[in-house]
Amino acid sequence: MICQECKKRPATLHFTKIVNGDKTEVHICEHCAQDKGEMLMFSGNNGFSIHNLLAGLLNIEPQVSEPTKDAFQKNEVLQCEKCKMTFQQFAKVGRFGCSNCYKTFGDHLNPILKRVHSGNTTHNGKIPKRIGGSIHTRKQISELKAKLQEYISLEEFEKAAEIRDQVRALERNIGEHREGDQ
Repeated sequence: MICQECKKRPATLHFTKIVNGDKTEVHICEHCAQDKGEMLMFSGNNGFSIHNLLAGLLNIEPQVSEPTKDAFQKNEVLQCEKCKMTFQQFAKVGRFGCSNCYKTFGDHLNPILKRVHSGNTTHNGKIPKRIGGSIHTRKQISELKAKLQEYISLEEFEKAAEIRDQVRALERNIGEHREGDQ
């Protein structure tokens, strides 16, 4: 799509204005948007980006200033060993430089992930709870069996017996549901 103003450059900004129920669509290039002054996002070096929006929502400082050097204070900068990216650079760019960054910055990521994902930090799959009841039960059985093996290896036989009984009860429930479906 070509810019509606200059009719030369490709339109990279697409706006929809709704005023009193009247819908108007505008398609312009960044240069014309800057010239028109309609967009504050391209003014000066304080450009607005999606990362700045997310950084604000996540309480990450997107514009990182250089650390001040003090003779009495040693500034330790968290930095990836492989790609040499710092956490401040990650906060500014919004993506990691390499796979090792996940390990390096892991302690700082958990609070961010908890805020973004409503407190969840593990992926539980995409199976709907109302449909995948037996699948969830089988997953629970496999987790309990792993816990059972752990208790047996630790020679905690009372706890192992409780887990065994839970596994048997869940397996019975699965068997009953199969018979009810037929």
